[in-house]
Amino acid sequence: MKILFSKALFPNILGITIVLILSGWLMVQAEGNWVFTIAIILFEFLVISIIFMQFYNKYTRPLKKASKTVNEMIRGNYSARFYNGNSEEMEQLSKNINKLARNMNEITIQEQMHAEQLTSIIDNMKNGLVLIDEKGYVHLVNRGFLEMFHGNEKQYRGHLYYDVFQNEAMHDVVQKTFLYEQPVKQQFKNKRGLTKNYMEVIAAPIFNEHNMIKGAVLVIYDITELKRLEKMRKDFVANVSHELRTPITSIRGFAETLKEAQHDEKAAEEFIEIIYKESHRLQLLIEDLLELSRLEREGFQLEKEDFNVKQMIDAVLPSLEQKAEKKELNLATSISSDISIHADVEKLKQVIINLVDNAINYTPSGGDVNLKVSEDEHRVHFSVEDTGIGMEQKVIQRIFERFYRVDKDRSRNTGGTGLGLAIVKHIVEVHQGEIVVDSEVSKGTAIHVYIPKD
Repeated sequence: MKILFSKALFPNILGITIVLILSGWLMVQAEGNWVFTIAIILFEFLVISIIFMQFYNKYTRPLKKASKTVNEMIRGNYSARFYNGNSEEMEQLSKNINKLARNMNEITIQEQMHAEQLTSIIDNMKNGLVLIDEKGYVHLVNRGFLEMFHGNEKQYRGHLYYDVFQNEAMHDVVQKTFLYEQPVKQQFKNKRGLTKNYMEVIAAPIFNEHNMIKGAVLVIYDITELKRLEKMRKDFVANVSHELRTPITSIRGFAETLKEAQHDEKAAEEFIEIIYKESHRLQLLIEDLLELSRLEREGFQLEKEDFNVKQMIDAVLPSLEQKAEKKELNLATSISSDISIHADVEKLKQVIINLVDNAINYTPSGGDVNLKVSEDEHRVHFSVEDTGIGMEQKVIQRIFERFYRVDKDRSRNTGGTGLGLAIVKHIVEVHQGEIVVDSEVSKGTAIHVYIPKD
């Protein structure tokens, strides 16, 4: 009964009741006058029709519009709106529907943004990403995966993993993930044309709320650079061990010989001289290793200052001239006296000493070694040229590697550590400079170093 007295129905019911009572009273007064009775009935019909039309316009028609707006929202059109102020109830309904539409629109926009962000992150990952469902079908491959293994997305999505993954290691990882229901990691080689890359794949199972496996996600890393660095580390350790073992073995051997047996004075002096040379070589090796370590240390800072290049070279030239003279080489220099530079003077001294010393070591007696310095507007050009044994083109790229020697016997006989050019390269790089090598077998080598003036 409460509904009859609601704001929406009570005025209409009251109006109809009044019309019926009034028309009933008039019909009693008519006393059989059919014309008057018909007129009263028509009047009742007209009044009741007006009441119902008003009710229709005020409630029924707005409800139809509200229903249409809700249907638009169900179809995903959250920009649809409903406005009606015919009654307090319809006005409140329109506000609620429009508020719901705005909230749904905001949620949809946020979801789209999150989806776009997630897609952008997945596609811009350098690593490969694959999503596989519990039946083995591929649902997602990102751009990183396609770059690693080639092909396009259509070749993978919607296909069984063992039909589209060519590498057996990938099959094995997926199978173990589903079998053991725990993360699995494995490394494998991936051939791309003539190149061979090392990959690491980590697969992890995906579970639903009932702890049932629903699929697996695979992340593939290109670890080629890590493998290269690991090989360099192993080679470096092996080379250091070998380079340290050789002088230590000589020192120990001759020391034991001196200790255990009787020798004439001349033989003892020879042994002591060998021990001295090997210990000096060991000292040079350790100093070069420490210098390389300092240059490669993160945060290494050059101690730059303004200085005259000729004065810097004159300070190191006497010892180099003495070594060249002992080997019967002609060491010539061509340096302008007014060239200045803002750089680390001690480090550039090392560059000059190592380059000229290297040229002397690899140039036969009677040959020439030339040190030239020139400048342009922005850089100072240091050039060391020799008429030595030269190198093949394929060797040039390796001479800056640690412990690499073009002629191993010659380098060891001259006391070289195999680290001189590696140190030169690092010093030039920390100065933001450039180093260029020209060489021809049996004709000689020219090494050009360009250092910015400031």
